[in-house]
Amino acid sequence: MMAKAIIALVATLFAGSAVAQQILPFPPAPSGSQAGVTIESSTYKKRVEPKRLPDDAPNILIILIDDVGPGTASTYGGEINTPTLSRIAKAGISYNRFHSTAMCSPTRAALLTGRNHTRVGNGQIAAIANDFDGFSGVIPKTSATMAEVLKAYGYNTAAFGKWHNTPEEQITSKGPFDYWPTGYGFEYFYGFLAGEASQYEPTMVRNTTYVERPKTSGGNNHYHLSEGIADDAIHWLREQKAYAPDKPWFVYWAPGASHGPHQVMKEWADKYKGKFDDGWDAYRKRVFDNQKKLGWIPDTAQLTPRADSMASWDSTPADEKPFQRRLMEVFAGFTEHADAQAGRLIDEIAAQGDFDNTLILYIWGDNGSSAEGLYGTISEQLAQNGIPTKISEHLTALEELGGLDALGSDKTDNMYHAGWAWAGSTPYKGTKLQGAYFGGIRQPMAVSWPRSIKADATPRPQFHHVNDIVPTVYDILDITPPQVVNGFTQDPFDGVSMTYTFGDTMAKGRKTTQFFDIMASRSIYQDGWFACARGPREPWVAGIPKGIREWSPLTDRWELYNLDEDWSQAKDLADEIPGKLEEMKALFLTESAKNKNLPIGGGLWSTALFHPEDAPASTLTEWTFAHPITGMPESAAPKLGKVSSLVTMEVDVPEKANGVLYALAGFSGGLTCYIKDNVLCYEFNLFQIRRTKIQSKEPLPPGKAKIEVESKLVDKIGGPIDVTLRVNGKQVANERVPNGMSLHFTSNATFDIGTDRDSPVSLDYFEEAPFTFNGTIGKTTIKYTKK
Repeated sequence: MMAKAIIALVATLFAGSAVAQQILPFPPAPSGSQAGVTIESSTYKKRVEPKRLPDDAPNILIILIDDVGPGTASTYGGEINTPTLSRIAKAGISYNRFHSTAMCSPTRAALLTGRNHTRVGNGQIAAIANDFDGFSGVIPKTSATMAEVLKAYGYNTAAFGKWHNTPEEQITSKGPFDYWPTGYGFEYFYGFLAGEASQYEPTMVRNTTYVERPKTSGGNNHYHLSEGIADDAIHWLREQKAYAPDKPWFVYWAPGASHGPHQVMKEWADKYKGKFDDGWDAYRKRVFDNQKKLGWIPDTAQLTPRADSMASWDSTPADEKPFQRRLMEVFAGFTEHADAQAGRLIDEIAAQGDFDNTLILYIWGDNGSSAEGLYGTISEQLAQNGIPTKISEHLTALEELGGLDALGSDKTDNMYHAGWAWAGSTPYKGTKLQGAYFGGIRQPMAVSWPRSIKADATPRPQFHHVNDIVPTVYDILDITPPQVVNGFTQDPFDGVSMTYTFGDTMAKGRKTTQFFDIMASRSIYQDGWFACARGPREPWVAGIPKGIREWSPLTDRWELYNLDEDWSQAKDLADEIPGKLEEMKALFLTESAKNKNLPIGGGLWSTALFHPEDAPASTLTEWTFAHPITGMPESAAPKLGKVSSLVTMEVDVPEKANGVLYALAGFSGGLTCYIKDNVLCYEFNLFQIRRTKIQSKEPLPPGKAKIEVESKLVDKIGGPIDVTLRVNGKQVANERVPNGMSLHFTSNATFDIGTDRDSPVSLDYFEEAPFTFNGTIGKTTIKYTKK
């Protein structure tokens, strides 16, 4: 029966776009020739590939900025200059009730597939995926991406910048590549696979090959990632115009900005000197007034108050304020710089004469502004690993790196105080990681397509979501969603087309229901009503949330809002209308069951809060490297610094020995074993704040040596580690590292043997990096040992 059904579907294949195409890819076009026994008895007619698209099908550009909230962009009342976003908004229309999820991988999965994030296995970021279906970190082939479908219809497709939708243990140079961008329909990819990257020293991939990054970018004498992916996208667009001017294109351009680390050249940060001196509370009030003056939010909207758990600007110690101000200046410069690089793409499209027939969707944020910098930090992975610190520690470490001028440079992985993230969420409650509040999930979007959308400054107020983008594009192109793609029967869409809003500002909204959930911070929308539960943590509070081990979603307090009367979730009606609240809570559970969003809080499983031992990692517990290697992604490398392990190296030590024996991760956090002037050294760099240095008391003699580094967890993951150095079986040094790491040092750095090709782990050889070992390294073995 199945075979007959497929044959019947194949019979419906067509040459035009007016008939639904049920199965993709299309079959090859049949030959127009008739073969006889001889050429003379044959007729020749060249086959013609049928057009699957209208002659005037638009190019499509999606720009997705990272970790920016609705109160940041000057286009919509914020105080960060965004001329490119303003250009697109003025050329088209904007949406002021458009939504994302509260986290990056989930938003990207929903955006590219048209389905809810947990339906496609992305209930949280790939770095903390787990075995529950909705949280696996794998977009199933039963939910084909827009790139796969558009490619089948005749689009050339390319993605640039941040990806973060590939299982972390599969991102080595040996794949498998099924879940890389090229396995999801993008014919070309240039960017990074992880959730974040150093803007100066990223680990970059072209298609399925790790490549060296350029030395310079953007026509400057420096390199910056945002500029680099703009350069590459412009090059791709020019080749597209030269090689296939008759084909439309789809480009997904997603910079690492403004995700941490906040890194940008000093002159960009300096543009904002003094602009934020009065702090985040005053910023929020100014932006609220600006938003109303622009008509971006209604006059009836209320400014929600700061949470009691978040510090006010006035309570910030005076000696810390210069640090906090500079962090915001760096973020602002970083964000404006990213918008400027997007502008370079728009300039290229305009120069090619294609601006009028390019559908541009500029989404200002894959989630709200990030509070993961907690109280302000020079090393943002501290929060990911659940390590509490004091600002004094950051300021002390910063002095060694060059003081405030080092912020935004390659020597810091800084992120601003959570108060700035809250200010960037004006007028809403919450930040990134909070699916309960619009500060985490409401993102401005500008759409331009001058040929078909009339410019209109009036914001579209219909309630929509990133999962509506794919149905919108298919609606524009008259593509009926296929039932089968590459042999996989397809899942239903959760999104709806937004085309009805293009020419009608006040059209009645057609999205009636949408659920949100990131790590149990959750909510449900239906027909103007919105119910939500904050969940077990506030993202701006450091350390392990109080009572997390006893937390249950069944006892969470829920809130209720009437969005038709309350724009910003300012008046909780839970106590006034308990029956409506219960109805909404039941609907949330129904939607969760439909969308694989169970168990509630499932995304928390592999975090530092619960089971870091289950975070994505290689299944190997022992490795043998016959010779030095470079560029092994940290996510797939041995988890040195997290678990008990033994590293054994066969080394031929020269006279005047110097260089790295092995290094994991980078300057923002990592560990390294190296020889400096014949002295064997080990350093555990706990996110720049605490450095444990261990050295042998005697110099290494020249000649062959067996060097061992044994690390033993004293108690549990994230706790102290005893490190012992041995040479030829003799202990030469031993010391305790006060804290290990719980998840990872970085998202995008690597493991190297014989050199340190990422940003150098240790200050001891920073100026000599990559500090390649000047002797010979033979076999290296690494194995996990019992605690």
